[in-house]
Amino acid sequence: MKITVLTLFPEMYDGFLNSSIIKRIIDKGLAEIKVVNIRDYSFDKHRHVDDTPYGGGAGMLMKVDVVHAALLDNISNDYTYAILTSPKARPLKQEDLERLSKLDEFVIICGHYEGIDYRIEKYVDEKVSIGDYVLTGGELPSMVIIDGILRLLDEGISSESLKEESYTDGLLEYPQYTRPVEYNGDKVPEVLQNGNHKEIRRYNLKMALKETMLNRPDLLDKRELSEEERQLISEIINEI
Repeated sequence: MKITVLTLFPEMYDGFLNSSIIKRIIDKGLAEIKVVNIRDYSFDKHRHVDDTPYGGGAGMLMKVDVVHAALLDNISNDYTYAILTSPKARPLKQEDLERLSKLDEFVIICGHYEGIDYRIEKYVDEKVSIGDYVLTGGELPSMVIIDGILRLLDEGISSESLKEESYTDGLLEYPQYTRPVEYNGDKVPEVLQNGNHKEIRRYNLKMALKETMLNRPDLLDKRELSEEERQLISEIINEI
């Protein structure tokens, strides 16, 4: 997979691309990531990339001609997918990451200031938001998108780890524990220590349902519940 990031602040990616799982994925050759400074495509000696908005208003807008020039120079073929980070988009979901992880190549445009001249949207394939809030720029959202996609690549992370994560099967992940068995009076549940895999599976499913009920009940509204899940939900309600 080839990913190109168009940004005004390329230095922000130094630590991100050289740490933890992201670095391992790059070192394995599973992904190639290039960070491009949009200022390199400015048309004047002062490297201006922004200007005041027509019609008035606070702040500055990134210029469409500069951003488009950067985009054109970093699209290798007609199949290169172009993504624009924007708070004016539907929030990113796990299924979006899974869909994007199937791409061979894409470019992410990071907005800044008050945004980018609206005309840039004509040249992108998709706008992506990471939540219903506004940040100072698109750099952090681009890192979220890249992180979420790269970890889904074959050989990126073990398939077993991915299978039991939150959202993978429509539920939040169940609580997990490690040593010590007891800490400040809190003990690891006995069922997780007895080695009975059938009981452990049922307990983990029950806890996943409980976590989802308490924190994201909207996910259950979209789920076709099995008979076992209905029974477990009844148990949870009685316990609460």
